Amino acid sequence: MNQSICTYSEPIIPGFYPDPNICRVESDYYLITSSFQYFPGVPIFRSRDLVNWTQIGHCLTRRSQLELEGCLSSMGIFAPTLRYHNGRFYMITTNTRSFRNFYVWAEQPEGPWSDPVWLDWPGIDPSLFFDEDGHVYITGPGGFLGDEQAGIYQAEIDMKNGELLTERRLIWTGTGGKAPEGPHLYRIGSQYYLIIAEGGTEYGHMVTAARSERPYGPFESCPHNPILSHRSLGHPVQATGHADLVQAQDGSWWAVFLGIRPAPVPFAGLHHHLGRETFLSPVFWTEDGWPIIGDASEAVGRTGTGNLPADKTPFEETTYHFNQSALPLEWNSLRNLPEECWKLDQERGGLILYGNEATLDDAGSPAFFGRRQQHFHCEASALLEFCPEREAEEAGLTVYMNERFHYEIALTQKAGRRRIIFRRRIGTLWKVEHEADYEANSIILTVKADPKWYEFSYSMPEGPAVPFGRGECSLLSSETAGGFTGVYLGLYASGGGSASSAAAAFRWFRYAPGHLGDSESGTD
Repeated sequence: MNQSICTYSEPIIPGFYPDPNICRVESDYYLITSSFQYFPGVPIFRSRDLVNWTQIGHCLTRRSQLELEGCLSSMGIFAPTLRYHNGRFYMITTNTRSFRNFYVWAEQPEGPWSDPVWLDWPGIDPSLFFDEDGHVYITGPGGFLGDEQAGIYQAEIDMKNGELLTERRLIWTGTGGKAPEGPHLYRIGSQYYLIIAEGGTEYGHMVTAARSERPYGPFESCPHNPILSHRSLGHPVQATGHADLVQAQDGSWWAVFLGIRPAPVPFAGLHHHLGRETFLSPVFWTEDGWPIIGDASEAVGRTGTGNLPADKTPFEETTYHFNQSALPLEWNSLRNLPEECWKLDQERGGLILYGNEATLDDAGSPAFFGRRQQHFHCEASALLEFCPEREAEEAGLTVYMNERFHYEIALTQKAGRRRIIFRRRIGTLWKVEHEADYEANSIILTVKADPKWYEFSYSMPEGPAVPFGRGECSLLSSETAGGFTGVYLGLYASGGGSASSAAAAFRWFRYAPGHLGDSESGTD
């Protein structure tokens, strides 16, 4: 087919949205990502053009679907797969809290989604393939069972009850890269194509391909492998991998995959704190029938093919007044926050939090709601009304990577006086770096971010901003803090180790992205 050149901005979904998986239903595209220890789980997006995406819900919205109590950071929901067959959407994934695989289904992508169908299938990253002859296959990585060989395993599955119909069989060991995982099987023409991730989800990440005339192989490795990797390039997007393919209505092929944008700070080394993000690239087919993502040497940029729009709808400043019956879809709690710890004030507007025994330093469920930081340059602020009733109660604004790496600016009570504090937690180092008396009940808390620093300030509702501390972005990066997630900008309350009846009322929260160039290549 004739393909016209167009441009689009990358990433298509910025911020901590990793392991993207996609399917098309007529003219609509649906995409899901991993969610790890955050609740609700598995956000789902819809698009008509592959470039502009709108979140329409989550696949896992009930505790019966997503038990996260005691789940460690960067555990929980790994690499889900979304497929559509005979009028139903199916989402299959792993909850690594218990290391069990399951699927849920829905007739509408917005839900409601079913309770889990638990599977007798080990490992992580399970995928489903509905063949045109009626057979359904589950595919996933192995090497997790005793002396089982590392590689990609497969079996036939009954989707009525989740029972395996055949034994688990090794179908491909990959190309020799570490951690062969994230497999997806496709039937294209007369061939079965297997796309997997190798190299680990760090700077050696890559996508490799194989094909066979039969679903169980033998599989022939693509002579052009890896078909996607930025591992040897000085590109602003790194760690590209975990790809999924989709064919557009015009016949063109596309891949969604994860990548990271190390912060563009000269001479500071490689640090990324926004998380693994969702990217898009065209898929080209060689004369001998192999897929290549992008041009195999640079798969991410502003150049694409086909009939995509010239650019994304730009991000705009958003103010949340919390005056609806539910939180906006982009907001999450940590693990399973008890219902008694929060409510929405629809009459006045506001998110009301009540501190419990968990704190931001715990791998528990503190009174916390946050949204992802999606831009290197951004500003977040919140109006807080809070009267702490006893020592150690506090509420405020946090920049949160995990329980061992976070910054916050907050109101608390010390020695019978209301105090504003700025605190940094970096591994085992913990310090309140600034504090001052604050007499009023209302305060605006603000953090302003650039690629290098988080700058914190506070003000009276009608007063000037008072600078109050700063922290390096690199200390909240995955290279420093570890894990697979990205930074959240959150609102929280704490009872200082016990339940609190003091209401922390966040009347509004504002998120304002910086320059538009920031959301493109990361080279701002």
